[in-house]
Amino acid sequence: MTIGIAGWGPRRKPMALVRAILRSDLTDLTIVAYGGPDVGMLCATGKVKKLIFGFVSMDAIPLEPYFRKSREAGALDILELDEGMLQWGLKAAAFRLPFLPTHVGLGTDVMAHGGFRTVQSPYDDGEVLLAMPALKLDAALLHVHRADRRGNIQALGPDTYYDEWFARAAEKTFVSAEEVVDRMDHSYPEDARANIVERCFVHGVIEAPLGAHPTSMPPLYGWDMKHLKAYADSAREEGGWDAFAARTIGADEAGYLDRVGGAAAVSALPLPIF
Repeated sequence: MTIGIAGWGPRRKPMALVRAILRSDLTDLTIVAYGGPDVGMLCATGKVKKLIFGFVSMDAIPLEPYFRKSREAGALDILELDEGMLQWGLKAAAFRLPFLPTHVGLGTDVMAHGGFRTVQSPYDDGEVLLAMPALKLDAALLHVHRADRRGNIQALGPDTYYDEWFARAAEKTFVSAEEVVDRMDHSYPEDARANIVERCFVHGVIEAPLGAHPTSMPPLYGWDMKHLKAYADSAREEGGWDAFAARTIGADEAGYLDRVGGAAAVSALPLPIF
């Protein structure tokens, strides 16, 4: 399967859904992401066959450690993209087009390493542009603040970035939410404009309070940098991932928050300032 994971680096990642994949027997996945610890953890468990990415970073920890280990070991088939190219590929898939023309990537090694082709404008200008192919997703995973049982969602905060395009580029979209209500128009009508993608694109919702941890979920809670540093440190240890996963990821999501310090502590994490 090709799975798109929304969010951005260490921000608003659907980590409860990612942890479900970590505990599953899924393998040979193609992952499309602006990556953070979601990508690194999937690499650490050998779930990823191919990675299509604009970056894989935890911001304050610039290079995601388990992604780095997988790349250095030659364990991944990769397609490295400029951030804008990834956005354009999602939009091409959302528009049901084979490609979209763009200036982004022209004159760079991304062209050569990615095997991209160009197209010429049919108009008088005759401009040559990179043809960014559609990034079609079998499934997209999002984490939002609120959802209802009809698939309406609300994503608050200043940085939803390209989450809507992951949803529109996918055959099916699955959403975890801090809160699931019966009807959004009854519970939160004042935030109707936070519905970033229409419910026709959403195929399943699940309530997952604090489900972005250890990434941030503004304005509710910040990233858990202590947790992320311990995770990064584990990559330097023999058997580090297994030990880290045993004491944090565990066998089920029900006890995850207790294992990482408790719901109250996660809720109190301060928001990072950029």
